[in-house]
Amino acid sequence: MKRPRWGYIALAIPLIFAMGFAGISLADKPKPKIETVPEGGIIEVKLDQTLASNRNRPGDTFEATVARPVEVDGKVVIPEGTPVQGRVVYACRSGRLSGVAQLRLTLDSVQVDQASYELHTNTVGRHGGNHKKRNIALIGGGGGGGALIGAIAAGGEGALIGGPIGAGAGLTVAALTGKKDFVLPAETRLSFRLHQSVTLPVKS
Repeated sequence: MKRPRWGYIALAIPLIFAMGFAGISLADKPKPKIETVPEGGIIEVKLDQTLASNRNRPGDTFEATVARPVEVDGKVVIPEGTPVQGRVVYACRSGRLSGVAQLRLTLDSVQVDQASYELHTNTVGRHGGNHKKRNIALIGGGGGGGALIGAIAAGGEGALIGGPIGAGAGLTVAALTGKKDFVLPAETRLSFRLHQSVTLPVKS
């Protein structure tokens, strides 16, 4: 049994309207604007977590947020508060008698409109204090104390004996107390420089 021609027309009319409205909807949807932050642009971030030279290791990731809007020609491309992710590139804990604690960090990505965009930046480093002056003071002080004890115990000859003993005690104190690790607390601000431009969608 053949369907009447008007029946086909009746079925086609809703389809035509639907396609027409869909076309209008697609045509009316604005394309996102894009802007490029050039190589050399500065991204200042604020750490969302604490990092420490004696806990973190190379490859560890960290979360941060943009602390200051990044602008291009007066337009905000990366708003303040935008999430970013970084990575520990180098980490060295402090030794007891030598070895300066260090951390070096870089940024890997920025999240804009729920999409992640790769970043290539320089590394930013921090280091702890030097052991040398403190160790000299501790070891030297220990030697003097030993010499004084030796002199009281056995006169001048005792001073020769007591000096090396005291120096050894000072060396032990330095070894026990000499570590100079450090932390970068949450909210610490760090500035990174782009080694490669990045193109991002921006709100009109």
